[in-house]
Amino acid sequence: MAVVLVTGSSRGIGFGIARAFAKEGHTVILNGRADTECLKNAVEELQNSYGGNIMGICADLSDYVAAQEMFAKIDEVYGHVEILVNNAGAAHFGLFSDMSPADITKVLADNLHTAINASHLAIPPMVRAKAGCIINITSIWGVVGASCEAVYSAAKAGVVGLTKALAKEAAPSSVRVNAIACGAFETRMNDRLTEEERADFTEGIPLGRFGKPQEVGDLAVFLASQKAEYLIGQVITLDGGAI
Repeated sequence: MAVVLVTGSSRGIGFGIARAFAKEGHTVILNGRADTECLKNAVEELQNSYGGNIMGICADLSDYVAAQEMFAKIDEVYGHVEILVNNAGAAHFGLFSDMSPADITKVLADNLHTAINASHLAIPPMVRAKAGCIINITSIWGVVGASCEAVYSAAKAGVVGLTKALAKEAAPSSVRVNAIACGAFETRMNDRLTEEERADFTEGIPLGRFGKPQEVGDLAVFLASQKAEYLIGQVITLDGGAI
């Protein structure tokens, strides 16, 4: 069993991923940025359901120093992170021309810098161990772009580029890097949609429904397993056939 860190995992897709790894018996570290109560509840739910080693750490991973401190805590308790799932992120809806420079910086920090910072800290011990796995959670908008989500799309496209480049760099050390590009899922982020908007969105999904967080978790567990050990630098679209 491995030491697994899932960033942005106190709710939504991240929690679905953490649950999937906990169910398999891995040591799982959950991470949230600021909502300590939500993170505490998530940890308790997994402990009550599966037992095992479950830990929660609040840290804003767009801050490199905060990320360093989190990794140091994990190292002290469990040893180095063997499977990293970069899920932390936040959407921003609105016209690009209406965004302030601060808005742009924040969206890039939340969605791209978090993955870069965590990967930068996770890679060296993985390389030394000649083993490890990084799974980056991106979005279909990072592949095709979305109106009114220009900077978010750019950030997620950056995660795609990071995945492909880092996969080539790390593969000779037996460290595998892949990504999952998610479509529409049952998360708080999509609670903003009106019934009409949700129906319109669903109409564009051949499978006819939004995805469930546990479905991302199941795919992440597969990508981290030996069954996927020849899979390198791939961005797997999980969207019910939407693109």
